[in-house]
Formats: sequence, C-alpha cells, structure tokens
Amino acid sequence: MKSLRLALALAGLTALPATAQDSFELPVSAQVLPGWTQADGTRVAALHLSLDPGWKTYWRAPGDAGIPPSFDWKGSRNVETVAVSWPTPIVFRENGMRSIGYAGELVIPLHMRTRDADAPVHVQLTMDLGICSDICIPHRLTFDETLAPPDTRPTPAIAAALAQSPFSAREAGVTAATCRVQPTQDGLQIEARVTVPPAGGEEVMVIEPGLPDIWVSEPDTRRSGGELIAVSEMIHVDGGPIALDRSAVRLTVLGSEHAVDIRGCDRG
Repeated sequence: MKSLRLALALAGLTALPATAQDSFELPVSAQVLPGWTQADGTRVAALHLSLDPGWKTYWRAPGDAGIPPSFDWKGSRNVETVAVSWPTPIVFRENGMRSIGYAGELVIPLHMRTRDADAPVHVQLTMDLGICSDICIPHRLTFDETLAPPDTRPTPAIAAALAQSPFSAREAGVTAATCRVQPTQDGLQIEARVTVPPAGGEEVMVIEPGLPDIWVSEPDTRRSGGELIAVSEMIHVDGGPIALDRSAVRLTVLGSEHAVDIRGCDRG
C-alpha cells in the first residue's frame, strides 16, 4: 500500500502539462478580486474559483490522492512578493485514500508587497491545479490583468476567506510542539507531538517538511489526552538524503470545529 501511495504521489508531482488539453467545458471558472490596500502599503487581493457541483480542487498539501497547486508570478509588475493565505480546507475520503481541498466556491487571499503603493499592480499569473470528480484533470489557469485602483475598505468575500484561516498556535492554545526524527531504509520517520486542546471530531494532522521534492506519507494521527500525535514517513523523490530543519516543519491540525497552523516543531 505504501509503495502504491508513493507512486501516486510521484505521479502527482509530474502530472501537470505545459498547457491544458481540454476536450470539454471545464467545471471551473476563475477571476482576480482586486481587494484593498492596508495601512502598511500591502495590497490584499484574491483569486476566486468557482467549481461546478460534484467537483473539487486541492489545498497546498493535498494528500496522496491529490495534485498540489503551484503559482508562477513571472511577468507581474509592481509586485515584490506574494504570500498566499489558504482558508481551512476539507478532508475528503474516497476509495480508502485521503485528499484535502475545497468544493464549491473558493477565495484564496493574496498579500502582495508592492514596489510602489501608488502605482498600478499588473498581475501575470500561471496557476497549475488539479480538479476532480469521477475523474481528475490537471489544469492551468492564466491571469494577465492590471488590478483596479485599490480601495481602503476590505472586500467582503476576501475578508470572509481570511476569517476562515486556521488559528495560529497561540490562538489555539498550543503549549508544546515537538518532533522526533529517526532514519529509515528509505528516508526518515517523523513523530510529531502537539499539546493542544481538541479541534473537534476526528482530528487530522498534516505534516509539511518545509523542503522541496519530499514525499510525506499520510500520517497516522491519534490523541492521547491533551496531546495529538502523528507519525509519518518522508522520502526524497530522487532517493537522496533529507536534511530536515525542525524549525521549518509546518504542522496543521484539521478538526470539525476549527484548524490550527503550527510553524516549527522544536519547542516544548
């Protein structure tokens, strides 16, 4: 089973084509929401995706059965950096496999640091993503537009998406987050332990290594009193060694009531 999941994960890393070869009308549409400018000059904009009923797309860490999204901002003007804020995703379970993503309407907030807050912002973006129903389709969205002059008033749809972000560790009451790492024949095994109040229902912990080209298995997650424990395997896709920085590891707890975003697992 682990070898099958690894094969699927590796396929997901290479499945996105140079151009989308679509022979039917795609069940997704997208637009850029121009947003507003904050007091520090940061432009808050968003991507708004609309999926037809029965279709879903994926979160930044989509699980073994998902296709990870990617963004290419080359060609954008008056944009120094872009930080993507993902709303809390949904856990899907189908055919014995787990994926993590979204259905229906999805607004992805973007925090843009501009070179000149008073100058126009031109967005040239290529976004590769997977969309799935009974079949899964790798697809490419392209945007090439100048954003409308900014307002100082928050856009309701973007503000609502930001409100759906996971809690920070402090907000959720995390008091400890540690990782124990040991080598395996193929890579590393990581055991993450987080002392945190329950997030509700069946809790899922997602472990992101903070490194490129690392496959991470679906963690086995369990709760022991006030501690949530997850064990996973990490394998370099090229078979090479893994130099893991615990401070760069990102842990996300997904529950029925809320989610928690934990940066680093070297404290406790």
